[in-house]
Amino acid sequence: METLLEQQRRYHEEKERIIDSMVKETIFKKSTQREIINSEHRQKILLDRYMESTRVLKEIYEDKDGQRKEEVALLSGPNEFVEFYNRLKQIKEFYKKHPNEIAVPMSMEFDDFAKQRESGADETNNLVDFTDEEGYGKYLDLHESYVKYTNLKGIQKIDYINYLNIFDRLFDIPREKKNGEYRNYLQGLVDYLVDYVARVKPVMDLDNLFHEIEQDFERDFKAGSFPGWPKETTGSALANTGAALDISAFSTWEELASLGLDRLKSALIALGLKCGGTLEDRAKRLFGTKGLSVDEIDKSLFAKGQGKNRGAITEQDKEAEKHKKIALLEAQVYKLIEIVSEPRHATKENVERKQARTDGEREEEEEDVVEVPEDEDEDDDVPYNPKNLPLGWDGKPIPYWLYKLHGLNISYNCEICGNYTYKGPKAFQRHFAEWRHAHGMRCLGIPNTAHFANVTRIEDAISLWTKLRSQKTSERFVADHEEEYEDSMGNVIPKKTYEDLRRQGLL
Repeated sequence: METLLEQQRRYHEEKERIIDSMVKETIFKKSTQREIINSEHRQKILLDRYMESTRVLKEIYEDKDGQRKEEVALLSGPNEFVEFYNRLKQIKEFYKKHPNEIAVPMSMEFDDFAKQRESGADETNNLVDFTDEEGYGKYLDLHESYVKYTNLKGIQKIDYINYLNIFDRLFDIPREKKNGEYRNYLQGLVDYLVDYVARVKPVMDLDNLFHEIEQDFERDFKAGSFPGWPKETTGSALANTGAALDISAFSTWEELASLGLDRLKSALIALGLKCGGTLEDRAKRLFGTKGLSVDEIDKSLFAKGQGKNRGAITEQDKEAEKHKKIALLEAQVYKLIEIVSEPRHATKENVERKQARTDGEREEEEEDVVEVPEDEDEDDDVPYNPKNLPLGWDGKPIPYWLYKLHGLNISYNCEICGNYTYKGPKAFQRHFAEWRHAHGMRCLGIPNTAHFANVTRIEDAISLWTKLRSQKTSERFVADHEEEYEDSMGNVIPKKTYEDLRRQGLL
């Protein structure tokens, strides 16, 4: 049995070995997606183990039960040699009872991490499971969420590719369609994205991420700036019929009376008050509740069954709380989509490639998959790629004719983007609407409008912006030349000419 001080020493050794292993894991060169993900999972295992060792060490040093202090006193007291020989005797007796017991050094355990790292392309060392559609973290598999989306009531039916383009545009869905079924769809989408992020980026602190999401959401939702959920207007004087009315904005009952009989009636019903009488009676009755809580209002003003009306207000609160929970799920989706933006873009391209293949190509692919032996995994090997061609959906270099067909052999340099190089005309044209080019234009103080399409040099962009500004200045309205006056004879002349003639007394 280990003593407390020996446990303390072992945990310190373990922490040092963990740090050393994490450093080696970080600097090790990873060439494939599989190796990168497996490496991050090994780092996650080491990090969790480090935190657990730190927690145990903290408890030992705090010494709440006094065992450590007692053990230190035994080893440093007047009978330290007696204590030493007693412990030596216990060790000898233990090995007499267990002669075949072998103490495995801690270094052997950490050598296993090095072996896994060196054989990173071996499928047997996979630390996480992915579906075939996900391609070991390269793509998203949103088919299940797509089926749920298409089954929502009142939602336009679209194909899978269009769904990949718009599934994060939740603010375009009308609020009245965001019901319980929609909430279940959002929850399923969030669960999948969280699970995917945990598998692809295991080191990321998801708890802290969700805490930040909730803080930002509370601020935006309260201010009414959250996308798709503008601030409720039930507190204004122009609120919809049937809603409660915030009378703090009115200083007299006459102002309330200007809203009309029907609006005052709906506001009184919402509070559970009597709603009869003339316009003046209703306005005075409602204005009398200003600054009072429901309990402080005179009981004689309440209508029969007013308890039900109070319950209606509670139901409104419950409905608002449901809407807030749905909006929070949307906020989580927005943030998670930002994290998986690269796999999402790769997924769209992968699905488009698959749909563009002919039936014969699909059959050949299926035959190739069947003929591959189980003990081989060609996808994990580094493919032969002397021309440094981009990899296709199967992880192999695309054909050279396809490479030239898409113009990927042509490089485009953009000075505004910091001399960033784009491969192919498609990527070059697309980059003008992306964040890097927009940031470069913003640094130059130039708006990124259609006038500057295909402009890549800073000098050209500045000269064009100067020319556009001068054109706008020349097109502005000049009163002396464009403002017209009519003289006594009915002649229409410019303002400047009119002023000159008037000063000369010729009018």
